[in-house]
Amino acid sequence: MNFKKLLRGPLVYIILAVVAVWIGSSLITMSGYQQVSTDEGLKFLKDGKVTTATIVDIDQRVDLTLAQADAKYGNQVQFFYVAPRGVQVVDAVSAASLSDGFNDQVPKDNWLLSTLGFLLPILLIGAFFWWMLSSMQGGGKGVMQFGKSKAKLVTKETPTVLFTDVAGADEAVEELKEIKDFLSEPARFQAVGARIPKGVLLYGPPGTGKTLLARAVAGEAGVPFYAISGSDFVEMFVGVGASRVRDLFEQAKQNAPAIIFIDEIDAVGRHRGAGMGGGHDEREQTLNQMLVEMDGFDVKANVIMIAATNRPDILDPALLRPGRFDRQIGVDAPDLEGRRKILEVHGKGKPLATSVDLEVVARKTPGFTGADLANVLNEAALLTARSNAQLIDNRALDEAIDRVIAGPQRRSRVMRDKEKLITAYHEGGHALAAAAMNFTDPVTKVTILPRGRALGYTMVLPLEDRYSITRNELLDQLTYAMGGRVAEEIVFHDPTTGASNDIEKATSIARKMVTEYGMSATVGAVKLGGGSGEVFMGRDMGHSRDYSDELAMSIDTEIRLLIDAAHTEAWKVINDNRHVLDRLATELLEKETLDHDQLATIFADVRKLPQRPQWLSSDMRPVSDLPPVAVPQKAIAKKAVAKKPTVRKVAAKKPVAEKPAAPNA
Repeated sequence: MNFKKLLRGPLVYIILAVVAVWIGSSLITMSGYQQVSTDEGLKFLKDGKVTTATIVDIDQRVDLTLAQADAKYGNQVQFFYVAPRGVQVVDAVSAASLSDGFNDQVPKDNWLLSTLGFLLPILLIGAFFWWMLSSMQGGGKGVMQFGKSKAKLVTKETPTVLFTDVAGADEAVEELKEIKDFLSEPARFQAVGARIPKGVLLYGPPGTGKTLLARAVAGEAGVPFYAISGSDFVEMFVGVGASRVRDLFEQAKQNAPAIIFIDEIDAVGRHRGAGMGGGHDEREQTLNQMLVEMDGFDVKANVIMIAATNRPDILDPALLRPGRFDRQIGVDAPDLEGRRKILEVHGKGKPLATSVDLEVVARKTPGFTGADLANVLNEAALLTARSNAQLIDNRALDEAIDRVIAGPQRRSRVMRDKEKLITAYHEGGHALAAAAMNFTDPVTKVTILPRGRALGYTMVLPLEDRYSITRNELLDQLTYAMGGRVAEEIVFHDPTTGASNDIEKATSIARKMVTEYGMSATVGAVKLGGGSGEVFMGRDMGHSRDYSDELAMSIDTEIRLLIDAAHTEAWKVINDNRHVLDRLATELLEKETLDHDQLATIFADVRKLPQRPQWLSSDMRPVSDLPPVAVPQKAIAKKAVAKKPTVRKVAAKKPVAEKPAAPNA
C-alpha cells in the first residue's frame, strides 16, 4: 500500500474530524467527579460522610459530595447502579443524614452534542462524495467546475519553443508562419479581401513533430495560446464535453486574437454514427458543439484553432471541410536533409567527437522521425556516460541506432553452438539473397548477436530517399525475406521457427501487392477490402470484406504464388552462391558482426539473379512480347496543342525511405 498516497487522501481528514468531535464531547461532558464502586458509594452514605446527594435518573447515577475529602477520591464522587438495585439506592440515600439534602435530577439533552450528532454523519458523507467527484474529474478545480475548460494557457513564463528549434518540416513551418502573420497583421490580409483561416489540421505519423510545431506557434505568436488534449473534453457525465468546448471558445474570444491547440483531436472528432449500434452520444455532442464554435454565427471572432492527429482518415467530414479546418498540413518523416538538420538541433549541447559526421548518421537512419532521431542521440549520450567517456563517438551512435531499431543487446543470453550456427546461416541467407537481387538496397550490417526479441538481424539501408516502390523492388523484398528460411532448408534440411517473422512480413507484402497495389494480372488493378473499420470492433475485426468467396480464393492463390516464386528465387540464388554463404557464415561465427566493408569483400563474386520479365499484360504475356503501338508524331504534336496537359495525382504510399529491415528472429 502506498502510505504517501493514503496520507494525501480524505481518510486522514475524516479520522481527524471524528477524533476532534470525540475530544470536544468529552470536554463538554467532563464533570470533575471521581467514579467509585456501588458498594463504596453506599458505604459513604451509611457512614454519614455525605453532605449532598443527587440521583440522576436517566444515567442511573448518584453524585455525592463528602463532608471531608477522601484521601483517595477527593470530596466529589459518583457511582452507578443497575435498575434492580434502584430501590435499595433510594432507601440508602433517604436514610442517610444529609446536611444539604438530596434531589432527583432528570438531565436535559445537550443541544451542542445533539446538533453535532445530527450534522456529523451528513458532513462526513458529503465530504466523501465531494472527494469522489473531484477525483473523477482528474483533480480539477472543484466539483462545480465540471463544465469549465481544462485548457492550459501558455504564458510568457512558460518555456518557449521557436520556429528555429523545428527542423525537417520546412513546409509546415512556412504555413504556420503565415498563421502567425494573420494574427499579428490582420489588416494587411483583409485589405486584399483575404479571410483569416478558421483552423489548421496537422496530420502525420507519430513522432514527426506535430505537437512541437504547435508549441513553436505558441512561442512565436505573441497571443494567448490555449492547449488541451482531445481526451480532456469527455467525462462520464453527459454534457460536460460540450460545456467545456463552449467555455474554451468563450475564454479565447474574450482574449482574441488567440490560438486554441487541441492535441489528438481524433478522441472527440471521430466520424459520427460509427460503430455497432450507433455512435457515442457524449462524444458526438462534444463534436457538434465544436463544429458550431468553429463555424457558427459569430464570424468576427479572431480565434484560430490548430489540431493534431495521426488518424485523419477517421475524422468527421464536417470537421474537415473549408470554413473549419481550412488548411490541412501533412507532417511526414523527414528526408535526408531534414534528418541532418534535426540531428544538428538535438546535437546542440552534446559533446560530439570531431570524427562524427551527422550527415552519415542521417544516411543510416532512413524513415526515422524526429522523435526517433532525438532518441538516437539521447541513447548515444547515455552509452557514452555509461562507459565513462567524455565524447560521443561513432561507435556510440552506431550502437544507439541499433538499439532504436532492434532493442538493446542481450549479452546475458548464451546460445548453444548449434543455435549460433543456424542463426549464422539464417542471417547469411538474408544477406546473400539481398546482395544477389537487382533492385534491393545494399546490405550494410549483419550480426548474430541477440538483440531485443531477435537472435540476429540483417540491416539493409537505401542510399537515397524514395517515395514509391516498384513491383520488382517488392518482389526482391519477398525474396530477401525468404532467404533465411531457404538457407536453413538447404544447409540443415530442418527449418526452425526463426523464420516466423519473415513469413509474416512476406505474407503482408504479397497481400498488399494483390489487394492494394494492383500488381496481380489475375485479380487486376482493383482495391479490395474496406479501408475503414468500425470504431468499437477492434483493429482486426472491424474491416469489411467487399468481394466474393471466389475472388477471396483467387487472392489467396495469388499470394501463395508470389511467396512460392520468392522461395524459388531465393533457392536458386543460394544454391548458385553456396560458397559465398559458407564463407559468410564462417565469418559471422568468428566475428559475430560484419559491417559494410567486410560484406562488400565477401559479396565481390556473387552471381546476380537474372532479370525478371517486365510486368505482364492482361492476357499474361510479357510486355516485351506485345507489338509496339505506332503513334504518328504529328498527331502527338496536334494533341499537345489542342488539349491542356492532364495532371494525374499519384497517391503516395508510405515513403520507401523506411526504417532498416526489422530484425529477423
